Amino acid sequence: MSLLQFCFWNDPQGPSFRPHNYSRELVAYTGGHDNDTTVGWWTSSGTGESTRTPEDIRAEHDFTRAYLGFADEPVNWIFIRTVLASVANIAIIPVQDLLGLGSNARMNLPGTLSGNWRWRYQTGSLTKKLSEQLRTLTILYDR
Repeated sequence: MSLLQFCFWNDPQGPSFRPHNYSRELVAYTGGHDNDTTVGWWTSSGTGESTRTPEDIRAEHDFTRAYLGFADEPVNWIFIRTVLASVANIAIIPVQDLLGLGSNARMNLPGTLSGNWRWRYQTGSLTKKLSEQLRTLTILYDR
């Protein structure tokens, strides 16, 4: 199991989470149920509950942009493309990342006793345009 969010910056296991180090016998995720959404993670300020400082976030963003080779594209779609393009046999994209939602759509915050597992997607949010975008990548990367 590998979560793409973990491969950037100072996680000691970071290099093992980088797609160029994936093996086929792996399940690759953009993020997981215990993490912030990809957009929430990317737009985090490093204040409050975060374990990352603003300096950590700047360095993490610089490394992420260099590693994934992007500038201003939506980060959630860069992550989706990266996971789908990997050699991992299974790629999983949480619907929150597919929809490009922020921290308000987070599923779970470990260590909290209430408010978890309540997020639900809104009827109509899974649009034809979104379906076509995902279909294109699915076909492109033989998923």
